[in-house]
Amino acid sequence: MTVPSRGTTPGSPTEDRDTAVTEKAESPSATHGDATATATVTDGAAPSEVEGEDGAPGGDGNPLGDGEGVPGAPGGAAHSDGQDPAVPGEDGKAGDGPVEGGEVAQPSEVEAEIAAQRELRERIARRKAEKEGPIPAGAKLSGQAADLLAAVRAMEGGQAAPARPVAPEAAAPAVPAQNRPRAAEPAPATAPEAVAAVGAVLAEGGAPPTLAPQVTATLGERAGDALREDPWLLLSVPGVRPEQADGFARALLGDGCGPGDERRSAALVGWLLERAALRGHTALTFPAVRAALAERSVPDPDQALQHAISEGAVLVFQDGVEDAEGDTEDEAADGADGADDGPAVPVLLGLDRYALAEESLADGLARLVKTAQGASWDEAAAQAPSPSAAELIRAVAGHGLVVHTGGEAARAEPVALAEAVRTLGLRPVVAAHSENGRRRLGAGAATVAGLLSGTEGPGRDADGALDLDLLVVLDAPQLDVETATVLVESLPDGARLVLSGDPGVLWSAGAGRVFADLLAARVCPQIASRTPDPGPLGELVSGIGIGELNQVEAPGKEIVIVPVRDAGEAVHRTVQLVADSVPRAIGVPSGQTQVITVGHGGAVGTRALNTALKERLNPGPGRFGGFDPDDRVAYVPAPGRTLTGSVVSADAEGLRLDCDGVPVVVPRELVESVVRHGWALTAHQAAGMRWPAAVVVLPGDAAQGLNRPWVYTAFGRGERHLSVVHGVDQALAQAVAGVPAAERTTRLRTLLEALVTPAV
Repeated sequence: MTVPSRGTTPGSPTEDRDTAVTEKAESPSATHGDATATATVTDGAAPSEVEGEDGAPGGDGNPLGDGEGVPGAPGGAAHSDGQDPAVPGEDGKAGDGPVEGGEVAQPSEVEAEIAAQRELRERIARRKAEKEGPIPAGAKLSGQAADLLAAVRAMEGGQAAPARPVAPEAAAPAVPAQNRPRAAEPAPATAPEAVAAVGAVLAEGGAPPTLAPQVTATLGERAGDALREDPWLLLSVPGVRPEQADGFARALLGDGCGPGDERRSAALVGWLLERAALRGHTALTFPAVRAALAERSVPDPDQALQHAISEGAVLVFQDGVEDAEGDTEDEAADGADGADDGPAVPVLLGLDRYALAEESLADGLARLVKTAQGASWDEAAAQAPSPSAAELIRAVAGHGLVVHTGGEAARAEPVALAEAVRTLGLRPVVAAHSENGRRRLGAGAATVAGLLSGTEGPGRDADGALDLDLLVVLDAPQLDVETATVLVESLPDGARLVLSGDPGVLWSAGAGRVFADLLAARVCPQIASRTPDPGPLGELVSGIGIGELNQVEAPGKEIVIVPVRDAGEAVHRTVQLVADSVPRAIGVPSGQTQVITVGHGGAVGTRALNTALKERLNPGPGRFGGFDPDDRVAYVPAPGRTLTGSVVSADAEGLRLDCDGVPVVVPRELVESVVRHGWALTAHQAAGMRWPAAVVVLPGDAAQGLNRPWVYTAFGRGERHLSVVHGVDQALAQAVAGVPAAERTTRLRTLLEALVTPAV
């Protein structure tokens, strides 16, 4: 069996990614349930239908909807192409200065705002002050690691754990290593009278009172009074769109509000940056936010931005500018006029949540670089199973931070490193992104979430640091900036960190592009594996990684192409492959075959495919909240994490699942929002996981959103077999050849370059 050449291969996928607040819009050929509904404030999808695949990064720039707008929504506020005006394709490139035709406030004001916000950044100044000299060993933890330690000690003392403002994934309940059920935690209870008061305000403003618990959880016990004073605070509630908040404000304030209201502008700026974070950006350029405000009918975007900055709703950064130079900010702001000193340094706007995470991460990585003690592990390297593994061992011996790149076969090299370190009397830990990935590494490995929560791995020492000497993180491209920050701050001084992964796969579900930024900064050794992935599948995926969709001989039916004409045929062929063809011809049972498609909505999304697959493979009435015993499910305990498993039973406590051998109990009130059928997943959900066989479905309406990382990730999920259900003529080959991942605007690379001398 051969894969058609680039000129003849049909098909094209797009990735409809889950968000942390709401599900993506349907594909263009489908009708969304709330496409014309204006009475409700939230999108039709449940806010928690998440994989953490927030909005569109990685497949980034998803054309099937931006997770907040719905094609056909009234007022034209929702963009059918899924592109929020706040997120242009390359808003982080050099030369995106803050001035275009004099449309921005005077540079001196920008400089003043930057200076004013230095006070907010003093919480990490102690570590930044140490960047020029060695960091003393045994320094106490700070930042998020200190928060985590405080939470652990509070729980041990029987007290309530303090709130942690950053890295919700680490705070979420993780699947334990022990073979005992673990219940997902319900949302914290709020006072009934507070919820009732919020419900009354919502009803007065024409919003559904059923939103009251969610609004109260977001805005606090005095949410009712806060909404009366500033109705646009409703925009901070996940799933609410600007046009809905505008209608709510008009109902409460009447003629007392308008598009230029400063409260509206401040809320819009925060909302735009939150939406950008769902697409992977940790910041946006000044012109990008200004243009987005103009799209939302703000009459004076420059003044609106100045107000938002003065109110502390947004921070301002110029990371390429040295603070010590008196007029640097002014010069950078004038850079768009074409000064001769080189490209202007862009002014970036961001939320403190992501700004502090990136700065803390940069400082933590610099600390590891400076505190590691060089050693000679030549004897261990000489016994390595491959030249690439030997090169990795030598690099880690001399450095506290190392980046390792390679495909699936290259995963053996970090494992060999850990074994070599163990023979030297040191304490290594290997962690993967998912339970599926951990299981493929063998006994002793952990998941990142389990490591941080303490349910897996070595635990923590007296200072709250992870009790280890070497941490190897596989599937590192899946690390978002907040999770990476918690992880790095949890490492003791002198520990070594190896981040290993395939740079061609989709980026993290959460904000940031940690692995890519670290590669670009070149502040540590980078070891590229020379171990190729074997067989026809390895050859096919390797070619895609460099932009080539090659013909591949597959004499053992490792690769099968199934052309289809329409959505109905795509669903029919997919079910036929999973239920009959793959088990009969390849010998892989249906339960070990994973379907990967473009998104949740649409005629060939996960919903439609899961409905058809359940009817064929496990029909039943769905008596457990839509589920039956033996249903395959995808359980999302936190944004960015998907656990695959099956339904065992249900009782008064909730839905009982078996997630890769680990029992999990999902409370009844959370089942609808965090569990969905799992015969079909999106590519972002499947990243970091593999199955014996994979069926990738490329419907015809996905052509415009197809890109190389999506194809590379989806096609690489099968270990023994790949079936491709094709529905578009030339789009697949064109995307593989020329459509890279959409850019993300981040600050980590610049921060690292300022802290660490580039590696030779």
